[in-house]
Amino acid sequence: MALDDAVDPTTSLQKLLSLSPADGAQTDEDIFVGGSQPEPRKRIFGGQVLGQSLVAAANTVEPGRLMHSMHGYFLRPGDTEIPITFGVQRLRDGRSFSARRTHAYQNGVPILSMIASFQVPGEGLDHQVEMPEGIPDPESLPTTAELLKGIDHPVAKAWSHQRPMDIRHIEKPVYFEAGPDKVARNAVWMKSFGPLHGDQNLQRAALAYASDYTLLESVLRRHGLAWSAPGMSVASLDHAMWWHRPLRVDEWLLYVQESPSASGARGLASGRIFNQAGELVATVAQEGMVRVPDMP
Repeated sequence: MALDDAVDPTTSLQKLLSLSPADGAQTDEDIFVGGSQPEPRKRIFGGQVLGQSLVAAANTVEPGRLMHSMHGYFLRPGDTEIPITFGVQRLRDGRSFSARRTHAYQNGVPILSMIASFQVPGEGLDHQVEMPEGIPDPESLPTTAELLKGIDHPVAKAWSHQRPMDIRHIEKPVYFEAGPDKVARNAVWMKSFGPLHGDQNLQRAALAYASDYTLLESVLRRHGLAWSAPGMSVASLDHAMWWHRPLRVDEWLLYVQESPSASGARGLASGRIFNQAGELVATVAQEGMVRVPDMP
């Protein structure tokens, strides 16, 4: 069940993250149902199912408990033409913390398995790494649509006009051409194109959605590869995320990424996300499958 690709991208994201109850279905899980955004290959974008799984989990916790961490595994590719069923198991509710396990199902089997933890905000120690210096202002950088203008390719069209996030690369992007330097780092500014309405848990779920877009580019850059490299196959295997401070996804966020290692047809990447005030709002880690038949 793909959502209408004629809808405004941010409105589409809002709809994706608005799940409905499963009409009385009941197991030991709370059940929700969601749709998918259109994709050129009809394969569900991993960030989408991550964000939806977090919303499903958040729907079962007491108001005021904020998601602070999640760990998930992508188990199978998803089909954008089929509805997704989300089953949430209530693992624990303590005085300050709640734990939830979400499985996202299609055709009766899980395509993603995730555990998330929620916390009543509290006071405590406070420190963070500093935001990098010398980063250009996001408004001074070209949009994805401007960078890909004139490229007649369905993926270029989807990246330019169907994503709900405005992504501005600090370095030259590696969409269809490798960058000039083989460095294991990447950085982008990003925010939703329009206002995103919802509480802090919705904002954090939307950030999880967006965090899957460019993270593995730090792996590709290190080896002089573009996303369109012939015969290359890239897929997210897992995703971990920690939220540190309040955030809004409809305001500019700096996403600084690096890859400490690649081996065994897998690449590891980590990312730090700052708001424009320099506050570290989230940290991300992901391992992806990267198969390249003919290395340059």
